[in-house]
Amino acid sequence: GKTIALTRWTFVGKPKKIKSDTAYTISPSICHETKINRNSRLSVSLWLSFTWKEKQIRSVEEEIEQEKQAAEGIIKNMSPEKQVKYIEMKTTNEKLLQELDTLQQQLDSLNMKKESLESEIAHSQVKQEAVLLHEKLYELESHRDQMIAEDKNMGSPMEERERLLKQVKEDNQEIASMERQLADIKEKVNQFSEEIRQLDMDLEEHQAFIETFEESKNQELERKAQIEANIVSLLEHSSRVNSQRLQLDLQKMELLESKMTEEQQSLKNKIKQMITDLETYNDLAALKSSGEEKKKKLHQERTVLSTRRNAFKKITEKLNTECETLKTQLQENETHSQLTNLERKWQHHEQNNFVMKEFIATKSQESDYQSIMKNVSKQIAEYNKSIVDALRSMSRN
Repeated sequence: GKTIALTRWTFVGKPKKIKSDTAYTISPSICHETKINRNSRLSVSLWLSFTWKEKQIRSVEEEIEQEKQAAEGIIKNMSPEKQVKYIEMKTTNEKLLQELDTLQQQLDSLNMKKESLESEIAHSQVKQEAVLLHEKLYELESHRDQMIAEDKNMGSPMEERERLLKQVKEDNQEIASMERQLADIKEKVNQFSEEIRQLDMDLEEHQAFIETFEESKNQELERKAQIEANIVSLLEHSSRVNSQRLQLDLQKMELLESKMTEEQQSLKNKIKQMITDLETYNDLAALKSSGEEKKKKLHQERTVLSTRRNAFKKITEKLNTECETLKTQLQENETHSQLTNLERKWQHHEQNNFVMKEFIATKSQESDYQSIMKNVSKQIAEYNKSIVDALRSMSRN
């Protein structure tokens, strides 16, 4: 679609139009004639600049109205289903933008709360010691409960010996299983940690860009305002080429602003996707359950495909055997041998025919005298014309 860059102009009051048939006279009672002339020129300059700005604004407003009418026409020409879908998508877009702002505010609030708590714990030695003592107390209570349970379950020496042997075997098996699970979990944790580290780096880069975006935008807006002020002040003395160049700079600034806005929206979408990925990676139990279900499903598909592969293999072997049998019968068939010989002769005759066609075409080109005849006729006509011209000039003399 067509993109229209809008420039906002702020006017203090509406400029008054000056009639072309009005005669400007200076009262002789005014003493400061020089000051009045300067003020008059300034008023004329301001009026010209305001008039030019009004024309630009009217032109832009007309283009906006045309674009709106074109968009409304496109929407009206849509089918009812597409119009309903367009309205739904527009409403969904507005809701998503509102949700994005809400989630961004929640994320900022949680980050501030996290930094505040970490800072509070880091600066409080008592709280750090309390955390360590609480962890140690939990370990001691667990060990105490385990020893009490062992005392209650203790029986005769033989039973205790058998129980301990059985317990040792079970513990060894459980330790081996836990070691395998621990290795898998460590590998996944390392992978997730690397992904989270990369996401944190990307988030920091995007956050830094977002923090500096407002400052850059303000600088560009100030520069844009300065350029507009320069255009207004130099309008009376600038030539058409300089005016076009300044207008081009203004359009570049507006284009840069629109690109920066689009990039900001893209970064917001990326941050939202990163937050969703972080929530997904934090739920290790759900990931593990999903992986197990996928593994089970793939195993079932593998079994089905193996069965189908064996069935297709048998069918293929049977068809290959039938094909070989048919080939053998075909080779032994006398009609097939005759057709093969005839096909070879036909190819030989086709090749000879192609060679003869090329030979005939070459000889036809060599014996083509039409171009030579045209050239000779042209030269004879020119020669006759020169003779006639010479005779005419001699008769005149």
